[in-house]
Amino acid sequence: MPEARGDTPLALDLLRRLRRALGAAGLPELEAWDLLAAATGWPRKALYGRLTSPLPQEALDRAEALLKRRLQGYPLQYLVGEVEFFGLPLRVEEGVLIPRPETEGLVELALGLPLPPAPRILDVGTGTGAIALALKRALPEAEVYATEVDPKALALARENAERLGLAVAFLPAPFTGGLRDLDLVVSNPPYLPEAYREKAPRELGYENPLALYAGPEGLSVARPLAEEARQSLKPGGYLLLELAPENVHLLARELREKGWKEVAVLPDLAGRDRYLRARRPPEEAEGEEGRLHRPHLP
Repeated sequence: MPEARGDTPLALDLLRRLRRALGAAGLPELEAWDLLAAATGWPRKALYGRLTSPLPQEALDRAEALLKRRLQGYPLQYLVGEVEFFGLPLRVEEGVLIPRPETEGLVELALGLPLPPAPRILDVGTGTGAIALALKRALPEAEVYATEVDPKALALARENAERLGLAVAFLPAPFTGGLRDLDLVVSNPPYLPEAYREKAPRELGYENPLALYAGPEGLSVARPLAEEARQSLKPGGYLLLELAPENVHLLARELREKGWKEVAVLPDLAGRDRYLRARRPPEEAEGEEGRLHRPHLP
């Protein structure tokens, strides 16, 4: 077992210290690797080969500061400044919703739909750009648009798109932003009931509450979004939403009553009812709102 050289601790010593502290606080010990990478500036994939390297005091100080904030409930993703989503490294910042594994399931469902070869897709409330960017990478021929009302999130999404070299048109607009003739409207809207604030984990307090909470039932955003999406979709186009197990069936019932077709509630990987898929009736006549507005693609 390697030991510190003199008074200079090795990376392995720090990793063990981080693991112990995290475990004692009831946090995943595997987070120690992320904290070590952030403290040293080394790529996470290169850490294993550098565990016997001595660390300068600056790295030790950074690690202690990062650990302190993590033990106070500060989200790990904000500490390291990045999260992997559907294989894409996305930069994240405090105040912008952190992409989560459940939303990767939403992307997988979208990719399983019978879309045309060059579909027109809109991601509503894009946040970091996660859904839009994942779909654009998987469907390079698609016209992908994304709306967002938070200027900070919009700037971050554009930065992620530029860094990844993915051409998505980001619009500073609510809901569908006036777009028409879409094949798919997809969204991870705020869906937590307001009452959940009282028992929410400390980590959620650092994210934008407007991206989390949506009225008494958690549907005050999803309901009007579905109404607007029906006008923005082509006849036969799809709406795909991520919601909560507590409210997804309620909205599904409402959409069936409003005449949506092929309404289905689908489970996430944990078996929880999470996703709502619905289709604008293929036989429904086109509206008179006009053709698709085509903003300039970056």
